[in-house]
Amino acid sequence: MDIKTEQFNDVHLHAASLKGWGTVYNQISCGEARSVLSQLSTDRVHAFRERIDKRVVQQGEAPQGHICFALPVAINGTAQVQGRDADANCMFVLQGGDEFMFHMPRSMDMLSVTFERDTFDRAVADHPQSAGIDALLKQPIIRIPAHRLAPCRQRLLELFNAVIDLPESQATPETEQQIEQAMLDEWVHLIIDSTNGKHPRSVSSSRGYIVETCHRITMRDTAQAPSIEQLSRRLRVTRRTLQNSFQSVTETNPVNYLRSVRLNGVRRELMETRSEELGIGDAAAKWGFLHLSYFASKYHELFGELPSQTRRQGGSPRPSRTAPTH
Repeated sequence: MDIKTEQFNDVHLHAASLKGWGTVYNQISCGEARSVLSQLSTDRVHAFRERIDKRVVQQGEAPQGHICFALPVAINGTAQVQGRDADANCMFVLQGGDEFMFHMPRSMDMLSVTFERDTFDRAVADHPQSAGIDALLKQPIIRIPAHRLAPCRQRLLELFNAVIDLPESQATPETEQQIEQAMLDEWVHLIIDSTNGKHPRSVSSSRGYIVETCHRITMRDTAQAPSIEQLSRRLRVTRRTLQNSFQSVTETNPVNYLRSVRLNGVRRELMETRSEELGIGDAAAKWGFLHLSYFASKYHELFGELPSQTRRQGGSPRPSRTAPTH
């Protein structure tokens, strides 16, 4: 069993440490990011709790052959998952192989767990409500009444924190199996409980679709950043609709958001290469920044450091240290 807690001052290092996901994190709000990532991994379960003090958008694919769940522990406002609004009384669901985009508001605290799909299916196969469970889990967001969700979330947090604090001498194979079963029992109980009532379905919003489409266009053609007018024409919406969609979903305007996505792209390029392999100007040009002084100013504004100060591959690592979870 692998147990660790780390602190980061960069969302890309945070994302790289997340076991088995390969998710791209893009920092949207300005300033040096601060985050804490606690993880426990066994043969059948990967659970993690992450807290990031900046607005971040995550993009990736859920691990193949698994089913993934998440619960907000604390959420400052509204998140967006798969183009749907989500609040503190929601459970998020991803099937293995699902592509996803998740807009995390500032200072969000989230507990997630990934089960091997076969392990999870066996746990619910013989339950009389198994058909209802299958239908429920096709939704990416499941809304749960607060009085049902709160006690289960508290038990899951207590279990997770107890394991994170477990002395190494007690991390035996027997203990690992007990932890796996306890995690599975709690999540299955929550899911089965969720089938007992009628919960409003989360509906995709046109705002979320507009933001996600613009994000994906920007990621596909990195060197030719589309203008707001071009995006409006491509999506056949007015400039005002575009502006309002970004403000609602991302709490910023489309220019700032899409520039931040491209700046994050440059940062990943720099962190994943040696300085002799890729110059800063070339990395910036790959993401559509041709005026270096403007680029350096906006980079510093977003990340709190100049591009020349960013750690390159093979350079000295940025600080990361073990930290308490609570």
